[in-house]
Amino acid sequence: MDPLLIGYLGGGLLFVFLALGIPVGVSMGVIGIGGMFIGAGELLTYGQLRTLPFAVVNNYGFAVLPMFVLMGVLAETAGLTSQVFYAADLWLRRFRGGLYQAVIVGSALFAAISGSTIVNAMVFTRIAFPQMMKYGYSRSLSIGSIAGAGSFAAMIPPSITMVIYAIMTEQSVGQLLVAGVIPGILTAAIYLVGVYVLVRLRPSLAPPIHAKIDPMERWRALGKIFPISILMLLVLGGIYSGMFPPSAAGAAGAFGAFCIVIFRKRTFKSWLIPSLQDAASISCIIFVILIGGLLLSRMLVVVGVIDDLVIQITSVASTPVLFMIMASVLYIVLGCFLDTTSMMVVTLPFLYPVVVDLGIDPIWFGIVLVKLIEISVVTPPVGINLFAVLSAVGKGASYGDVSRGVIPFILFDLIVLALLIMFPELATWLPQQMIAS
Repeated sequence: MDPLLIGYLGGGLLFVFLALGIPVGVSMGVIGIGGMFIGAGELLTYGQLRTLPFAVVNNYGFAVLPMFVLMGVLAETAGLTSQVFYAADLWLRRFRGGLYQAVIVGSALFAAISGSTIVNAMVFTRIAFPQMMKYGYSRSLSIGSIAGAGSFAAMIPPSITMVIYAIMTEQSVGQLLVAGVIPGILTAAIYLVGVYVLVRLRPSLAPPIHAKIDPMERWRALGKIFPISILMLLVLGGIYSGMFPPSAAGAAGAFGAFCIVIFRKRTFKSWLIPSLQDAASISCIIFVILIGGLLLSRMLVVVGVIDDLVIQITSVASTPVLFMIMASVLYIVLGCFLDTTSMMVVTLPFLYPVVVDLGIDPIWFGIVLVKLIEISVVTPPVGINLFAVLSAVGKGASYGDVSRGVIPFILFDLIVLALLIMFPELATWLPQQMIAS
């Protein structure tokens, strides 16, 4: 059978399986096994089945994934999520639109100890949305700001999305995590400026809040979130300085979060087992998706699909700019159907060989790809973060509210995307300093 025909049939069958509700990891694994069996024979297929799953879960470099997941779970167990929003609220409430700003700052800080856009969005919906409604803020812009800011977790390290990209493309996890720092801060800054302009143009979006706040309460609240800065310094500082590799940085971050919970809870009974169970469950789901994606990727290589596909794509998108435009459209559309992990695992086996063939910097492409994923998860009609906030808010907001409210934040993200494409140094400068040091 023609290799490209196998590739097209596999891609079509993948979307059929997803439409039927079959988990994405299982879908990709079944198609990868079937394609290898048809195109390369049973001996190679059995060999891959015997070795690849074990090779993935036994790879020490991949230990960073469950460690970052555990760090986020433990940080939430310690109550840092609610405290970071409370502190941001106390410091920013006196400004018009201060609760929007508090959500943006709080989400950016929580993203530095989390790693999941969905978790970020759902947690801040439960914490911030009732406060916004209490003070008469716009329902649509409130829920839109939470959904938009929730996507920060894909860019701001420790980002699970970036770790998966690094694993699948064999790039440096440390360089990718460090590369996300400037784009992540830039995104948060543009959100803050954009919201400030919005509430100035339309004051009804954010009525002023006249409640008096004790200055000492602000400083006490700031002190309670100080552990976040310790975790950030421990993880990113360790990676950037070369003190330890990313896998060890994940373990150090998880241990730091564990110590914070111990200090605050004083007991193991109520939280240790549930936290470990949550972290293990999330990690297992990610590894199943990774194994399925790598089986699909291996099939595309051994059958010869990739070579033919690279020729076909480069004939249409013959320059890096055309290819980036094509990739941008693809990811924004796929965000309507897939979560961030699935999107990357499904598409990278097809697109990354083209990136290499066109001579595109893989670190820069990874950051642009993550930004595209951030946009896709909040793009109506079915961006995954939109449904995450709706499930968390219950009957407090409608789909129409979140669809309207997220539009300004999509525009802000498009500004960041344009800046990243025009100035690749925003993504590449910090990793280059890391290498030089």
